Amino acid sequence: MVDYVKDHPFLTVLWGILGVFVLMAIYDVFQRKHAIRHNFPLVGRLRYFFEMIGPELRQYWVANDKEELPFNRHERSWLYASAKGQNNTFGFGTSEQIYGVGYPIIKNAAFPFPELSATHVSEDKTAVPCTKIMGERHGRKRPYRPTSIINISAMSFGSLGYRAVTALNQGAAKAHCFHNTGEGGISPYHRKGADLVWQLGTGYFGARGPDGRFSLEKCVERVKEVPQVRAIEIKLSQGAKPGKGGILPGAKVTPEIAEIRGIPVGEDCMSPNSHAEFSSLSEMIDFIERLAEATGLPVGIKAAIGGLTFWEQLADHMKANKTGPDFITIDGGEGGTGAAPLTFADHVSLPFKIAFQRVYKIFLDRDIAHEIVWIGSAKLGFPDRAVVALAMGCDLINIAREAMMAVGCIQAQKCHTGHCPAGVATQQMWFQKGLDIEDKTERFARYVKTFRKELLALSYAAGYEHPAQFTGDDIEFSTGVNKFSTLTEVLGYSAKKPEFTHMKDYTAV
Repeated sequence: MVDYVKDHPFLTVLWGILGVFVLMAIYDVFQRKHAIRHNFPLVGRLRYFFEMIGPELRQYWVANDKEELPFNRHERSWLYASAKGQNNTFGFGTSEQIYGVGYPIIKNAAFPFPELSATHVSEDKTAVPCTKIMGERHGRKRPYRPTSIINISAMSFGSLGYRAVTALNQGAAKAHCFHNTGEGGISPYHRKGADLVWQLGTGYFGARGPDGRFSLEKCVERVKEVPQVRAIEIKLSQGAKPGKGGILPGAKVTPEIAEIRGIPVGEDCMSPNSHAEFSSLSEMIDFIERLAEATGLPVGIKAAIGGLTFWEQLADHMKANKTGPDFITIDGGEGGTGAAPLTFADHVSLPFKIAFQRVYKIFLDRDIAHEIVWIGSAKLGFPDRAVVALAMGCDLINIAREAMMAVGCIQAQKCHTGHCPAGVATQQMWFQKGLDIEDKTERFARYVKTFRKELLALSYAAGYEHPAQFTGDDIEFSTGVNKFSTLTEVLGYSAKKPEFTHMKDYTAV
């Protein structure tokens, strides 16, 4: 028998494998932490394996095309095809429940806007600039007109790997859109050519003094070092976890990230849940004005929405004074790129449409909404949703998870673990090596350009040259059996916008 085994080495391997299984079974029987593994040795381990790969199993084998959340299969298919330059059309009619309550219908015009009459601001015929200028109302020294109404929302280097950030920034440069840094600071990978919006969260990463507090001197120095920074966004809160600071698990805090942020290596990075530089409206306004005066840049705020008292006070102040934020980013409660406690992700802050409607109307009632650049953020990375947001009063659309999918994210929902299988939301080098920077750069640029192209096509169909011309009367929602209401009726207002002339008039500033 021994000689037979020697002559057949594979048997040695087989016996070794069987021995490992036996040892695992014995361990399962005698361990006391997991009842399932004790009662069903070896087999019980499969439960944890299938639980681990559950999201992948559901999205490919179990869930229907329209069923999975947060993004269903049809949405992902359109996005992936757009990013890859493949056919992103669908056949055999819609599979949507078009009479379902809340379903939007974009009303086409009898005579569409002729594509041959469209004007363009550059050789890129998908370019769609913002119709407003950040900082114009307050006379900032360095005002900014974003050259694209579709831009990258706040995602830090740390939560995303260096390859993903590099691909996004290079892709943004090719598509001429801006890239929000997220609160993790400006990394070398954010400096690949795209315009930047530098986000300052409660940790003030990149603008911290030796004591860990905000340093205006350091902030000004950083802005001078990085000319790509065109605006600064102060994060009051975010949709994934309003009222809590940013969370970067220790597994993602590499030496490089620790140096950029000024924090210890390998330890959880927990930003404070509130700003140390201000704790009242007047103090926040003073902070905004100090930043704007020292840097010359437009300064805005980002927030998820709950109570409205703050917004009423801010609107009253801005009505009476020429101070305050140059832009306001409204983040819906459905936002989700950041790691968050389940209750916060599910139950804290209003969803985007409700949140934006309530805040915008406060400023509209005081006749100053048109003086502010409004940015919408929360699952708006699809043309139909962008049209609704623009009709509500948004001037710009920020995209996050859709941007991640454009560079390879498969919605494995492991962002918070550091084990992203696509190499997007991880710092593990093995996973990151699977993300080809040049390929993903092209994919993101194609996604943005395709997105804008379809936005323009929808605009032409409705009789407009620019998507910002959409009004609430151009969209209807199903509000019951055989009953539709316009977006204007649902919102209770009609957004006030600058008078549109021609696309070519909105050149870069």
